[in-house]
Amino acid sequence: MAVIQERNNNPEDAILWVGSKGGMESSIIHRAGIPYAEIPSAGIHGISFSKLPGNIVKLIKGYFASRKILKQFRPDVLFFTGGYVGFPMSLAAFRYPQLLFVPDIEPGIALKALTNFSDTIAVICEESKKFLPQNKRIAVTGYPTRKDLKSWSPSEARKVMNLSSSKPVLFIFGGSKGARSINQAISANIIQLLSMCQMIHITGEPDWNQMQEIRNSIDPVLKEDYHITPYLNEEMGAAFCSADLVLSRAGASTLGELPLFGLPAILVPYPYAWRYQKINAEYLSSKGAAIVIRDEDLKNSVVPVIQDLMNNRDKLSSMKKNMSALSISGAARNIALLLEELSLRKK
Repeated sequence: MAVIQERNNNPEDAILWVGSKGGMESSIIHRAGIPYAEIPSAGIHGISFSKLPGNIVKLIKGYFASRKILKQFRPDVLFFTGGYVGFPMSLAAFRYPQLLFVPDIEPGIALKALTNFSDTIAVICEESKKFLPQNKRIAVTGYPTRKDLKSWSPSEARKVMNLSSSKPVLFIFGGSKGARSINQAISANIIQLLSMCQMIHITGEPDWNQMQEIRNSIDPVLKEDYHITPYLNEEMGAAFCSADLVLSRAGASTLGELPLFGLPAILVPYPYAWRYQKINAEYLSSKGAAIVIRDEDLKNSVVPVIQDLMNNRDKLSSMKKNMSALSISGAARNIALLLEELSLRKK
């Protein structure tokens, strides 16, 4: 989305977003007023044998649907950002210039397959290069973030989030649906945590009602410092700007958003997916910007780790400085320039 915002500066650009049928991104793209097309798609790695034939059929259908879209839209360049939905389109568009953006430190299986068709691969940092083919052009662009994310001053942000200036702020979030183990760790230790800090907690929809009940059950004075919501959209930047520390999973967005705001982090990689979150978290930890806790250790470790950081402002300040140093300004512009360059190339 950040790259589209950058490209929208050119009124001659025509943009089409292609996603999977029933994909959760469709409502976001429609709200943004961007033309959207769907293709059948499915993963074939790490699934049960019984589902494999059906998923292969979906990919074949996706290939022919992609050819139809290409014939109608006739793009100058294609931009891929991840997921198995990109494979049938990339295969169908092998004669077109293609730019692949790798949002994690290490690309997943689907993205590694897309490297075979890509003219240029954009990555967020030098460390990603070792996971990619050396015969490809690789450009370090940084991680693109939305322009509106950092449009708040700290005082405005805290006012919007209904926070005081008397206690530090812990910002907690999981993935798009929340993170149950993080929610459970917070609920098990909520009194101790609220004695140290205010909390902004994105619970996700599945645990929303349960977390509301927990909030309503605690002391009214502490309750005022516990701000929960099932999700955030426009106010996400305000939450980041208000925070002193983040507790979250280690998805790709953390590699862009946390450095943008210089936010020290406690990262809890999701243990039931491929290893990309673990690699992301280890990267930020190796730079002195984050602390990694295993999912199974979180409930018992979260209080002492947060207590140590909140009581050691020098350590927190050092982590903040190290996180800020990882930010590359103008990432969306860097990618937009690569797209512009590729659009002028003939295959």
